[in-house]
Amino acid sequence: MTKKRESDLINKNNCVMVHAMDIIGGKWRLPIIWKLYKNKTMRYNELKRSLSGITNIMLTRSLRNLEENGLVHRVEFSQNPPKVEYSLTDNCIKLVPALEVIYGWGHERLSKKDKDF
Repeated sequence: MTKKRESDLINKNNCVMVHAMDIIGGKWRLPIIWKLYKNKTMRYNELKRSLSGITNIMLTRSLRNLEENGLVHRVEFSQNPPKVEYSLTDNCIKLVPALEVIYGWGHERLSKKDKDF
């Protein structure tokens, strides 16, 4: 297959995997989804504390992106101080079996890495 033909086949317009990774890829999106899956509903600061190393800007951007793509549901309560809760949408729950496989694979690899050293 020529390079031109290959690049035509693998692009975001017609490759399901590239499209999916555009939505869930990135350093923080999957960990955010995983935390929300494990905890059902979380407030912003709970998420921030549970994700070591994430900045406010990155958490906000990631949550906004996940919300725009229909994976995270944001509920804002009108009270003082403001309260916002995040949870997974039904659409995102469909990803959970795949994430559990990835989690198991990563856990196995991490365990082997610890034994190798």
